[in-house]
Amino acid sequence: MSSKTILLSTAYLPPVHYMSALLGADKIFIEAHETYLKQTYRNRCVILSANGPLPLVIPVIKPKGNHTGITEVIIDYSTGWNRNHWRAIESAYRTSAFFEFIADILRPFYSNTFNTLWELNNELLKAILDFLELPVKISFTSNFHKVAPEGAMDLRYAISPKAKMQETTLPATLPYFQVFEHRFGFTPNLSIIDLLFNEGLMTREILRIKDKR
Repeated sequence: MSSKTILLSTAYLPPVHYMSALLGADKIFIEAHETYLKQTYRNRCVILSANGPLPLVIPVIKPKGNHTGITEVIIDYSTGWNRNHWRAIESAYRTSAFFEFIADILRPFYSNTFNTLWELNNELLKAILDFLELPVKISFTSNFHKVAPEGAMDLRYAISPKAKMQETTLPATLPYFQVFEHRFGFTPNLSIIDLLFNEGLMTREILRIKDKR
């Protein structure tokens, strides 16, 4: 693998760090053979609401318990999470500059149903990359490596709500306007949709420019 190869986990509306790393790589692999890990970005994202950072968590069913593979995790729609997530997104971003554009892209994912978390995450990521007109080619791992192959940057666990490692492993992206910045100051590394709603297609440039401060 080349020095610009990265290994990522699947993620629900990934954080800005995830997308920045993705754009900066020559080869991108998403781990398809790991066991599902809870309390990670695999089934959650964080947006900025009027009350501050708000985690949005997809409830899941693990058919094989703690041995359930990431591609086998089933989405539990019995809680109405999709309606709740969409209401939260609308409430947080309805006054953002690009709300109508981005809402049109995302809304179908909350009115339709998907069997697995893997399918939903992949389709959301594809929709975002298509909107940004980024010719990114993503591959999926053919087997599980506990340690990433030589030359690959392993970000499967570094990009995590619980990992402080991302603060030093990944360079920060430039700050950008946020709807509730006047209340909380700039909040870094939220879900990519925070950047999309506020900056639209400028997202491409912001993701590529690293903050040197």
